[in-house]
Amino acid sequence: MRRSSLPLALDEQAVDEQPDGRPPRREALRTEFDFLLPRGYLDADGVLHRAGTMRLATARDELLPLYDARVQENPAFTTVVLLSRVITSLGSLTAVSSSVVENMFASDVAFLQDLYRRINAEGHTRAAVTCPSCAHRFDVDLSGGRLGES
Repeated sequence: MRRSSLPLALDEQAVDEQPDGRPPRREALRTEFDFLLPRGYLDADGVLHRAGTMRLATARDELLPLYDARVQENPAFTTVVLLSRVITSLGSLTAVSSSVVENMFASDVAFLQDLYRRINAEGHTRAAVTCPSCAHRFDVDLSGGRLGES
C-alpha cells in the first residue's frame, strides 16, 4: 500500500491568514440559538412565552428518547421529548418539560422542529432568499426576530 504525500484538505477558515500575517482567526463554536416563537406557549396562568433559547443537540439527546416508554408506545412523541431536552429557556418558565412542548401550538412545534434541523444539520439559522420583485438574493435569520432586530 502506497501512502500519498498530498496534504489533507483543511477547513478554509483555518487556512486563511489574516491580512497582517497573524495566524488564522477561528470563530467560536456557537452552541446556543435564541428564537421567537410564531405564536407562543400559553401557560396555565395565561402568560404567553415566546422568546427562548435552543442548544445544539448531543448524541445522548437523540438516543435517550428511544428508551422513553412514551416514545416506545408512540414514536411521534420523539419530537416532544427531544425538544424538551434541547430548549434551555422559554420566557419566564423555570424549566421546559415534555408537558410544555406537548401543549404548544402545532405551528410553534413545527417552527422548533425546523430550527432544530437547521442548527444541528446546517449549524446556523439563516436561509438564502430571493426578493420576488427585484430578484436580489440575501440571507434572513429564521430564528424569529422582528424586522430591524439583530
